[in-house]
Amino acid sequence: MRIKLNLKLAILIAVVILSGALYLFLGLNFDIIHYQLPARMKKLILMFIVGGAIAASVVIFQAITTNRLLTPSIMGLDAVYMFVKVLLVFIFGAQSLLNTNIYLNFGITVLAMISFALILFQGIFRLKNVSVYFILLVGIIMGTFFRSITSFLELIIDPEDFLAVQSAMFANFNAANPRLMTLSAIILLILIGLTFCLIPYLDVLLLGRAQAINLGVPYQWMTRTLLIMVAVLVSLSTALVGPIAFLGLMTVNIAHELMRTYEHKYIFPATLCLSWISLFLAQSVMEHIFDATTQVSIVIDLIGGLYFIYLLVKRRNTV
Repeated sequence: MRIKLNLKLAILIAVVILSGALYLFLGLNFDIIHYQLPARMKKLILMFIVGGAIAASVVIFQAITTNRLLTPSIMGLDAVYMFVKVLLVFIFGAQSLLNTNIYLNFGITVLAMISFALILFQGIFRLKNVSVYFILLVGIIMGTFFRSITSFLELIIDPEDFLAVQSAMFANFNAANPRLMTLSAIILLILIGLTFCLIPYLDVLLLGRAQAINLGVPYQWMTRTLLIMVAVLVSLSTALVGPIAFLGLMTVNIAHELMRTYEHKYIFPATLCLSWISLFLAQSVMEHIFDATTQVSIVIDLIGGLYFIYLLVKRRNTV
């Protein structure tokens, strides 16, 4: 069994390398290779960071919630990020220090995300015998609420300030800040390493709150720590390229179907690989078929949204 799982992981890693190489070298124009290759390399590194952050956040979040239909994006975390970002522009203006200093702006939005995650999800976790559909409804309502307020603020802010935030509303791998990329890569490496260290706890949390406490897991402290990690990871991906709603849901569920195990030491790396493969393929489709005239999130959310509906129908038929 373990040999088979390790073989599947090895195949996924090989596909990641192959798809990354194809994106990097397919269609290169040798007359402008000195410009084209570094630009593609930058986007490749960016996709590694974003894919890794989304995969880690959704694997951790589903271990906490013990449900494969819930992800941070579906629960509205990326909508909170965009709301805070637009709110700072609305109150202080696009040229204020809070918005021009990317590190200060990122720090404020991360703190807001952490606060929201702890308040909302700790409250939900205290409720007993709550249906997953109720939690989904809460997440959809919260996401819609923050997106509606964000849209309203965009309508009444100064037009020049609106242009400053408009580019962040859709996933775009061409407009990432190189300084934020470096910081994000460092934070991501630390958090992924920490996630691998916490894999035994994730396996136990998947059994449920009562079983985790019985097995000696400090449940409150662990869930708070993991929620903070999720908030930071979602902030990383959203700050770099914008929201990608269904990537995490799609890749983690495909990882479960492919690996046929609940052990996170296999699910987590499989989800990482599938996230990278999805981003490489989606970006390739956008650049070579649509000539970069559409956003990569549209391709991913179209497929991921259909897959989400499929999962809901499948779950309903099995209940």
